[in-house]
Amino acid sequence: MSLSDTIAAIATAISPQQGSVGIVRLSGDRSVAIAQQIFAIGGKQVWESHRILYGYVKNPVTKAIVDESLLLLMKAPRSFTREDVVEFHCHGGIMAVQQVLNLCLENGARLAEAGEFSLRAFLNGRIDLTQAESINDLVGAKSAQAAQSAIASLRGKLAQSLKYLRGKCLNVLTEIEARIDFEDDLPPLDGEWVKAEIFHVFQEAQKILATADRGELLRTGLKVAIVGRPNVGKSSLLNAWSRSDRAIVTDLPGTTRDVVDSQLVVGGIPIQVLDTAGIRETEDIVEKIGVERSRRAAQSADLVLMVVDATVGWIAQDTEIYETVCDRPIVLAINKIDKIDFAIDSLTIPLEQDLKNGKIPIVRTAASQQRGIEELENAILQCIHQDRIAAANMEVAINQRQKACLLRVVQSLANVQVAIADQLPLDFWTIDLRAAISAIGEITGEEVTESVLDQIFSRFCIGK
Repeated sequence: MSLSDTIAAIATAISPQQGSVGIVRLSGDRSVAIAQQIFAIGGKQVWESHRILYGYVKNPVTKAIVDESLLLLMKAPRSFTREDVVEFHCHGGIMAVQQVLNLCLENGARLAEAGEFSLRAFLNGRIDLTQAESINDLVGAKSAQAAQSAIASLRGKLAQSLKYLRGKCLNVLTEIEARIDFEDDLPPLDGEWVKAEIFHVFQEAQKILATADRGELLRTGLKVAIVGRPNVGKSSLLNAWSRSDRAIVTDLPGTTRDVVDSQLVVGGIPIQVLDTAGIRETEDIVEKIGVERSRRAAQSADLVLMVVDATVGWIAQDTEIYETVCDRPIVLAINKIDKIDFAIDSLTIPLEQDLKNGKIPIVRTAASQQRGIEELENAILQCIHQDRIAAANMEVAINQRQKACLLRVVQSLANVQVAIADQLPLDFWTIDLRAAISAIGEITGEEVTESVLDQIFSRFCIGK
């Protein structure tokens, strides 16, 4: 990749007959020159930075009009990439934006690589690496809470905290190295101050590290599989929960033959709910395939919602199903409570110990009347909190790459504290302190390799 090139790409999603506007973006030294070759403006409009121009995109050779569009000009350094940037706001769909892009490429630009606009913004000092990663998180956000976390990072919340910690470490390192190099000319090192500073950074790094699992959950979501015997109300429960007729419901056992999924958001966490075929022994070939898929879905789920029919109670078949999923986090739903005329607590459920110690939350639902849905959601959130997935309540949440770096930071700072406690020479203190500084720098991009950048930005779409 060369920063001297002018790059072009379609910056919006395109599909036939969908989207009223499509954007083609240029960035680089020749952006304006290319735009002036293919864009004809009318009247007395002036080519000035941060001005919107109206006109037509034309083929400079054939003079054929390709599209009627708006052009937005942003001169360096007042642009996202800190280079000259031009955007053509065309009619949406496929043909208009593709033809405009082709003209840009034919007149001196090259097709941008995945994430190259954001990469240029990073390399040109417009954003740091945490902000660049938050752009991709924002584009892929599956819930409002995930989007807010990404925006917080995009505004520099995470970077500010990390740069503060790195600055603290650098100050301590400077004081230690000054004593190593100029021992006779400086007062003795204040060991208590060094210990206090290192311990403070250590604690703050651990607080940020605690947001990693929460960040992963916000980005990828939770997969919940609804399992149980045929006709216990699994599909009705999914429909009530999603407030839709996502799954077919009948009184006939075995209606659901395949895994049906629905996307929900609970407590700000995106959840993929899988309604599975009723698990039972059957000679029906199609139903047998569905049952096998149900078992696989349960094993791949982050949490299992096991449904039991209150009108029948717990039977041997429920025990068999429970034994196949008991290695997963489970919420037990006693469904159809509206159809019984006795106290639900009188039902015999042979899981008393697990229920008493809170290992398995139990909820009572009447899917046909949409009762118990709120309790069900609270039980799922309870399981998440018990696993400490959402233990940290910070505005930002780090990703897995940042987590790996912060683990090295925490370990290095722990090593520094051991070296201080063991009264090792100052040289030993600096080894792990430099490692901590370097690891923080990898998160923000102050110290990062080209291969790491390639790995990060390859996950972006081309127009970003």
